[in-house]
Amino acid sequence: MDFEKITQYLDSLENRGVPSVDCMIYEDHRLLYRHMNGTVDAAGRKKVSEKTLYLMFSMTKVQTMAAVMQLIEKGQLSLEDPVSKFLPAYEKLTVMVNGQEKKLEQPLLIKHLLSMQSGLDYDLNRPGIRRVLKERGQSASTREIVDSFPESPLKFIPGEHFEYSLSHDVAAAVVEAVSGMRFSEYLKQNIWEPLGMNRTFFAKPMNEGVEELAQQVVWNEPEKPELMPPSCDYQLSENYESGGAGLISCTEDYAVFADTLACGGVSAQGIRILKPETIELMKRNLLGEASRRDIERTMGRRGYGYGCGVQVLLEPELIGSCAPKGVFGWDGAAGSCIIMDTASKRSLVYTQHVRNCGASYDEFHPTLRDFLFS
Repeated sequence: MDFEKITQYLDSLENRGVPSVDCMIYEDHRLLYRHMNGTVDAAGRKKVSEKTLYLMFSMTKVQTMAAVMQLIEKGQLSLEDPVSKFLPAYEKLTVMVNGQEKKLEQPLLIKHLLSMQSGLDYDLNRPGIRRVLKERGQSASTREIVDSFPESPLKFIPGEHFEYSLSHDVAAAVVEAVSGMRFSEYLKQNIWEPLGMNRTFFAKPMNEGVEELAQQVVWNEPEKPELMPPSCDYQLSENYESGGAGLISCTEDYAVFADTLACGGVSAQGIRILKPETIELMKRNLLGEASRRDIERTMGRRGYGYGCGVQVLLEPELIGSCAPKGVFGWDGAAGSCIIMDTASKRSLVYTQHVRNCGASYDEFHPTLRDFLFS
């Protein structure tokens, strides 16, 4: 790896409307590289530091999937289980077929949730959510809100297509049902505390006053940052814990988590959170041809498949990448990303705090991926 080139590239992003960057690279539990640059306050005076926190948004999904895979590993859950086995509200689902709402004749399975092939969408204003929030207000729980999703029909028969959606919020509710624990408590006991991730926690809808939280900005025009509130619109109530987009964390915590997965599920301290074969199952492509066309068309992920909450590089030659087949990871709405490879035991975590930053996914992340394996 050419660390000088990585540093030059990261530093160049400040001139493109990214106020701060932080990047950590591990290989087999050894920290190879750490570079941060820029400022994290509205005035542009406070330098980014190891203490800086970020809304992780969809990077949350990788932790949610690790929790689900732990339950699968223990035999408490299966990819082939019907969701209704754990969430009875999903027993009687309907689906839109040729413009008509019909009864779903086959069960929605756990694997459909994990692979974003459930037929759900990402409508945060769906009628069920509005109803529960009107009835329960800010005390509405994860389970209460997730149980309202079936009040709207699925968009397609599960398994037939890929659509990025609230599926992993449902998966978090499944973890609660199986474990008998609040989702945050499950993550704390089974991932955060074992790995020493003591600066990771669930956001609130607004997050005013969260110390060390980086100023969130948005590109309303490309490469022109504008200030925005520290809100997390995916945290639907004060009591809700979004398995798809709810976490606040820091670069170091996520780097430890990434290194653990890249090293077969065991941390530098010898703490195992998953078996190697479970991680291989996690990154096994679950998309058929139609769904792979969907993820390329809607998210630009050419050459990729999708497993249990992670994209998986299947055909690097299609995109001219030097990264090896099997590299996996995901990203978040503020432009951060996590990239891992079990063969080389390499991992990269990159953090920024910029919403609506399309260049993050089209350029920044692929460039960093290829730096990692150049």
